Amino acid sequence: MTLKIEGKLSGLHVSEAQRAWQELAPSLGQKRVLVDLRGVLHVDKSGQHLLADIHTKAAAEFLADTPLTKHFAEQARRKAATDPNL
Repeated sequence: MTLKIEGKLSGLHVSEAQRAWQELAPSLGQKRVLVDLRGVLHVDKSGQHLLADIHTKAAAEFLADTPLTKHFAEQARRKAATDPNL
């Protein structure tokens, strides 16, 4: 399963993405989850939290192709590793 995110993962966009994730998560089972960040231009703190949550709950991997999107992926991994609330 690949989740493709494009544009900005901030503000109201995070709420929409969170809602979609909550609807999708129960049906995943043991499926491998990839989060495609290659079209993402900006991630705010709530977006970082969502990415970390997806990473934690689904053991998701990130697809990133630029220094910026690789940074977003690394931030999410780091937050997932250090935030006990996820």
